[in-house]
Amino acid sequence: MAAELLTAPQEQTRRGIARQALRRWQLTVSLLGIGLLVVLAVFAPLIAPYNPLTQFTSAKALQAPSLAHLMGTDEVGRDVFSRVVYGTQLSLLISFLILSFGMIIGVAVGATAALGGGIVDEVLMRVTDVFFAVPLLILGMAFVATLGPSVKSLVIAMSLAWWPSYARLIRGQLLSIKERTFVESARVIGNSSIRVTLRHILPQTFPELLVRATLDVGNVILIVSGLSFLGLGAQPPTPEWGAMIGDGRTFALSAPWLMLFPGLAIVFTILMFSMLGDGLRDLLHDGGFR
Repeated sequence: MAAELLTAPQEQTRRGIARQALRRWQLTVSLLGIGLLVVLAVFAPLIAPYNPLTQFTSAKALQAPSLAHLMGTDEVGRDVFSRVVYGTQLSLLISFLILSFGMIIGVAVGATAALGGGIVDEVLMRVTDVFFAVPLLILGMAFVATLGPSVKSLVIAMSLAWWPSYARLIRGQLLSIKERTFVESARVIGNSSIRVTLRHILPQTFPELLVRATLDVGNVILIVSGLSFLGLGAQPPTPEWGAMIGDGRTFALSAPWLMLFPGLAIVFTILMFSMLGDGLRDLLHDGGFR
């Protein structure tokens, strides 16, 4: 028994070291992967060997991957590698816009509900519950169908569908933070409610928002790609991963690379952001943001 008691702290220490090493490896790999995606998006015109919209002669159509076309060509001779690279640019931009607008709306609604209280809180949370009752994909399809299929409509639709999770997160955070001693002290020395909220309360929610947004990137890309696959997002000939998979399904057996490479790009992006979000969440829970 004594030996077990003596080795227990050592075992906990070893587990803690292993967990930290795993988290450090996870964060490193995910940051390198996301860095690669960002480089592809920013420098797409320099990296892509061809214009993603340029159509070649029929002789170049549906060519298998080769040195001339690393990921082959599509049914009209466009270079698939160039389209995947430009698709990285478009997918990351769409995700950034959707999460930014969704976060702004969600933070505004959640903060108003938490700080307003009473009937204001009740009404805003019931509206939030209505949005939560409908699956995101169905809600996005309804909004896009109303606005008309396009990238602009897709960003607006998904922003309107994505805010409720941030509203509920911020409301819960603010209800907890506004009762803390440092907030009461800020009020006692004469700070207005708006100043206390903006200067002392909202900054405390940034770590949780960062983790949630990072984890949401993969979900946004998946749903956006799904809507584009159904023809409700980016329209041909725009190089977007979901739309490319939708265009390539006709040639799934004769030219599988048309669906394979955009699909791999989606999987890789989702994996990298999910790993980063998990790593940041562990870091937050271990007090790494403090």
